[in-house]
Amino acid sequence: MLIFHQLAVVASILSAAHGAPAAICSYAANSIGEHWGWRHHKGSGEAVTPLGMPMQWQLDSVDANSVRLLVDSLASTDACVREVAVQLIGRTRDANEVLAATALIDRLGSNAAPMRQIAAYGLGLVASERAVDPLIRALKDHDVGVRNNAAWALGRIGNGRAVGALVGTLHDDSAMVREAATVAVGHMDSISVVPALIGLLHHDPSTGVRRAAAWALGQLDTQNADGDLSEALGQEKEAEVRVMIAWALGQHESHGAVSALSKAMRDDSYDDVRETSAWALGQIEDAGSTASLAQAVTSDHTARVRATAAWALGQIEPHPAPQGLIDGLKDADTDVRMKSAWALSQIEDSRAAPAIETALRQEQSPEVKKALIRALVHSGGHAEQTLGEFLHSSDPEVRRAVVRALAGDRIDPWPMPEPRPQPFP
Repeated sequence: MLIFHQLAVVASILSAAHGAPAAICSYAANSIGEHWGWRHHKGSGEAVTPLGMPMQWQLDSVDANSVRLLVDSLASTDACVREVAVQLIGRTRDANEVLAATALIDRLGSNAAPMRQIAAYGLGLVASERAVDPLIRALKDHDVGVRNNAAWALGRIGNGRAVGALVGTLHDDSAMVREAATVAVGHMDSISVVPALIGLLHHDPSTGVRRAAAWALGQLDTQNADGDLSEALGQEKEAEVRVMIAWALGQHESHGAVSALSKAMRDDSYDDVRETSAWALGQIEDAGSTASLAQAVTSDHTARVRATAAWALGQIEPHPAPQGLIDGLKDADTDVRMKSAWALSQIEDSRAAPAIETALRQEQSPEVKKALIRALVHSGGHAEQTLGEFLHSSDPEVRRAVVRALAGDRIDPWPMPEPRPQPFP
């Protein structure tokens, strides 16, 4: 009875999808599908779907009868029906996963390129190990969409047996396929791909491929490419690639990249590059970057760069606290003041206490006030009188923080102000 009910539901979904405009189909399907986290910059490295765009879906696993109906629906002339069908197939599990994978592998041999495309896409959603060899063969398909989806699916599956074939695909005539293959190898823990990725970073004519190569190098647990990444940071013409290079160096916590990152944070004309370089320096936690970060807190013309530079100093915890960070308490931007206060609380320099007290008396933002209270307590200054002034604050959180501080509590834990989300291809 349950099987019949689910089959009826799936059939009704497919019936409703027939003829739906792409925008409506996309919106409706978002309520059905699995969101598994591969969202790429401007759609790069994504599979080619029947609607021509990547989707995010969510629905409980489907049963065997429904799988058969869905597989048959892949031959529909309606793009929305095909889109919904393949995404639902991607929700199969256990024994039904084998059924779905077998049917999709069979359709990977179809004479029709659109069917081979959607079959490769479905195999990536199912993520069946049984599909690895057929997908490797599909990397040589004459159709660009099939090759792209095969590379995407192999990255989704993550089986190391595909690494060699994917490295060969890094030289595909299609930039779209090269990018999908680059993202795929970035999901596989194999440092053997490093030389090929470095070659792409330096020489590939596609901005998207170079960006994906930088991301993939950042994913790999090796610093073998950090010299090339540092060099590329100063030579790359496209800002979006430089952002990813800076991110990769931060991922590796490469001390050898401090000079290149500091220069990029100081001189690059693009805000995102300067901000990501500041973030990377915070990840590396090298005291050698203290001066350049402190300068960025006071001199960069973009608030989010100044804020991230302050956050980075809190990661490094230099002693004594640099004057640039103390000056950040007077910044016109709330987030800069907040991160400067947080960083000073991490550094715990008693010499900063007078400046923190002054800032606390002048601050209007309740959130920054709480950060300053924490900084004052952690600095070890004698600030009972200053704190007492805020016992009657209109904000209950501020009053609570003051009470805890006067009681000798270090006000831990306190949310660490992370910088903005970092890039993904």
